[in-house]
Amino acid sequence: MAVNLPPPDPKSLYPVPGVELGIAMAGIKKPNRKDLLVLRLAPGAAVAGVFTLNRFCAAPVLLAKKHLKNSVKALVVNTGNANAGTGKDGLARALSICSALAKSLDCKPQQILPFSTGVIMEPLPVERIVNGLPAALRFGASWADAAEAIMTTDTVAKACSRKVKLSGGVATVTGIAKGAGMIRPDMATMLGFVATDAKVAQKALQSIVKRVADKSFNCATVDGDTSTNDSFMLIATGKGPSASSVKDLAILQNAILEASQFLAQAIIRDGEGATKFVTVTVERGRSEAECRKIAYAIAHSPLVKTAFFASDPNLGRILAAIGYAGVKDLDTSKVDLYIDDVRVARSGGRDVDYREEQGARAMKKPEFTVRALLNRGKAAATLWTCDLSFDYVKINAEYRT
Repeated sequence: MAVNLPPPDPKSLYPVPGVELGIAMAGIKKPNRKDLLVLRLAPGAAVAGVFTLNRFCAAPVLLAKKHLKNSVKALVVNTGNANAGTGKDGLARALSICSALAKSLDCKPQQILPFSTGVIMEPLPVERIVNGLPAALRFGASWADAAEAIMTTDTVAKACSRKVKLSGGVATVTGIAKGAGMIRPDMATMLGFVATDAKVAQKALQSIVKRVADKSFNCATVDGDTSTNDSFMLIATGKGPSASSVKDLAILQNAILEASQFLAQAIIRDGEGATKFVTVTVERGRSEAECRKIAYAIAHSPLVKTAFFASDPNLGRILAAIGYAGVKDLDTSKVDLYIDDVRVARSGGRDVDYREEQGARAMKKPEFTVRALLNRGKAAATLWTCDLSFDYVKINAEYRT
């Protein structure tokens, strides 16, 4: 069960003019479940994105990056199969999906962006997906339906909306995401799609998606595994007010960031087997890079994460993770460590006033913060992670059965 994350209320999700949604039950992996999504875009829509840095990136990622240079007409997303580790055959299969959808939409295959998520190294079932397209092309689906259609091991759909006032009127921002395991930047098996009806120039949109990703999805980590399929796409349909001024772009970017951070945190709250949502903040470092390096070391440590699960204040494990993070000139005699507002360590050693029951009480909560102060500069970084439970092992041991 996700940590403090109820299913989205469909009434809270605003339609985005210029985006039509269609879903289908194509039986890609399992029967009778939504597993295919098509997003048809209005003419003139701008699309930008960032993708996984895994060198074994999936066939749809390769094609989406290539097709993004064109005028995009639609996005197609399948669950149940990642189409990764499939070589030239995987590229051919992904392109055949693009071709089938393009034929139905009267456009070129190069104007379709494909996305897949699921099991790696399995052939993409092209026939099932193509057979499911007619149902998806009826459109009329809601964003809540779309969020459900891209789930894999997720236990709850992830979606949110924002309204923001620009100088030319009110713009809508609505987004969906999926992800629960194999989550670690860059990017965090994660797919994210955020759309706005604002009119945004392509160059500005690409800058926004990169900045937003760095402060949202690239701050989320469940298990330290960088997926082969991660993609975060930002769509601006141009059917609403223009965001051309510096002020309007900043307002719109902030709304997109809020939505993306909600979705990124939702992924962590729904991490496979998660029982705790943990914010890891490293402050007073010399650079953001060293703060992130230490935060990742804490967030990825199996010993730390199992202690989170057990509510066991074996907090020397956190100090050890800070020490091996790779900041070679770190003066550990200056490091302070907090669990929420409880100071555990001061000047590199156990705080004389700290009592273990204080740490245990803080860690028993479904949400808490680990805060490390390096006391050597003014930089900071924040990540979101979860505990490592029995269920995580069970889910991933039985993933293909």
